[in-house]
Amino acid sequence: MRTEYRVPVVPPYRLDLTVAVLRRLSTNPVDIFTPEGHYVRVLAGFRRPLFAHVAQAAPHALSVTLDGDTADHQAGLASVGRILGVDRDVTPFIHAAARIAWLSPLAKRMLGVKPPRYPTLWEACVNAVVFQQLSLIAASAITGRMIDILSPHVESEGFPALAFPDVQRFLAARDRELLGAGLSAVKVATLRRIAEAIVSDELEERVLEGLPSPEAANLLSSIKGIGPWTATVILLRGLGRLDVFPAKDSSVARNLAAVAGQTTFDIAEVLDALGAQRGMLYYHLLLARLESRGGIGRASL
Repeated sequence: MRTEYRVPVVPPYRLDLTVAVLRRLSTNPVDIFTPEGHYVRVLAGFRRPLFAHVAQAAPHALSVTLDGDTADHQAGLASVGRILGVDRDVTPFIHAAARIAWLSPLAKRMLGVKPPRYPTLWEACVNAVVFQQLSLIAASAITGRMIDILSPHVESEGFPALAFPDVQRFLAARDRELLGAGLSAVKVATLRRIAEAIVSDELEERVLEGLPSPEAANLLSSIKGIGPWTATVILLRGLGRLDVFPAKDSSVARNLAAVAGQTTFDIAEVLDALGAQRGMLYYHLLLARLESRGGIGRASL
């Protein structure tokens, strides 16, 4: 059953920018951006595949078409809202960024981006671990191969897509499959520990949600293979915590230098000025990098 819904968003909102920071690169096989500027994804965790097709209907609303069992539609809408940050108000960041000379032009160009959030803690953990100490292109390629190996190909009206593999599918995979995708043995072991912790309820999103970010980061870091950087990225991309920022990141440092140019600044002072929404700087720096490569709004490959 296919049904169209109108979903309000907190303005300013731009679907293309939000999808850009969600998927990172156009080669992402799960988060699809069409030539028409629409977002398409298979939502996992349901009895049958649930397809979401999203278009920006107006500055204040998205048009979300769900294709699948109608009993799953409300949960599907909630998942879409979470992924695309429809209810997030980032006005404090906008005002703070306007007072930073080198950041203000970028913030104006990227007005409307919202902080995306992976639909599950598991997906957030996988992405954070795979991207450890790898380039954007290399990590994206490995993630794509892993998804292709573990997930069945499905279609909606002839549109091919892949669902992100769930914890059980990952645990059932053989090491040789995962190593064949390009994952290192160390990362396979880390992801298996995380998967087992999630399955056994030793690691629960509900528990993390109830903790302040420093305590949530400490809990994540109790799992071998999750360090401070990885925990921060999980909090940012998985739990939507904007009060964290992966400062000790060579890619972030390069992007900061490219955006700031010849301007000298103290990153600690900048983060302090951005306050509880400092995590939005991470997304803006990613957008600056994608913009330099013509990657914003590029249709999926």
